[in-house]
Amino acid sequence: MSEQVGVLLRQWRERRRLSQLELANQAEVSTRHLSCVETGKARPTSAMILRLTEHLDVPLRERNTLLLAGGYAPAYPEHGLDGPALRQVRASLRQVLAGHEPYPAVVVDRGWNLLEANGPLLRITEGAAEHLLRGPVNVLRLSLHPQGLAPRIVNLDQWRGHLFARLRRQIAATGDPALRDLLQELQGYPGGEAPAASHDVVVPLRIRLGEEELRLFGITAVIGAPHDVTVAELAIESFFPADPATAQALRR
Repeated sequence: MSEQVGVLLRQWRERRRLSQLELANQAEVSTRHLSCVETGKARPTSAMILRLTEHLDVPLRERNTLLLAGGYAPAYPEHGLDGPALRQVRASLRQVLAGHEPYPAVVVDRGWNLLEANGPLLRITEGAAEHLLRGPVNVLRLSLHPQGLAPRIVNLDQWRGHLFARLRRQIAATGDPALRDLLQELQGYPGGEAPAASHDVVVPLRIRLGEEELRLFGITAVIGAPHDVTVAELAIESFFPADPATAQALRR
């Protein structure tokens, strides 16, 4: 078990592009001991695993995996979002989405699966193929699929480039193979990748809704100081009007 956890710790250290000396200094352990842990010559305590994963910014789900590999119980619970333990969290998320109207907003998990959405967001997704709207709904697939929102996105190549860049950063941060598979699937859909226009302050989502074109920019929010795996993986994607005409259209 200790050899396996050592291999996993080394992989995370290399993913973060840290040398053994740099990680040892940050975690205040000896380089020799860290080397012995990575090679399986020394069995790390659960406290040592948690200290190293904290400095490596390992997601909570993967911290539990490392603890199990070391022969210890997981440190972080994972409750269902519909369960009683997270009832107040879900109620607060719904309050945030409702308070954001008339602008669109959505809550997603780490895999970009839809958990909650407000009315304006649902209005924008009208007309997408039924199979893309059946649960679990993946918002990236819904956005970029040729039977989803893609035909109505005016700057599809820029929006694809923006989403792919975000997904690549997320893959680098988590090492999640499911996200790698999702990126590969999305890259197979029609459309190119392009940088934002030089005059844009942010990459806008330009999407047609009826006879109008909406220009939106997004803000991502996460829950602070999570101790639950489910909560740690939640994100609120809020969209705001990028120009007065869009604000007026959304208020209507």
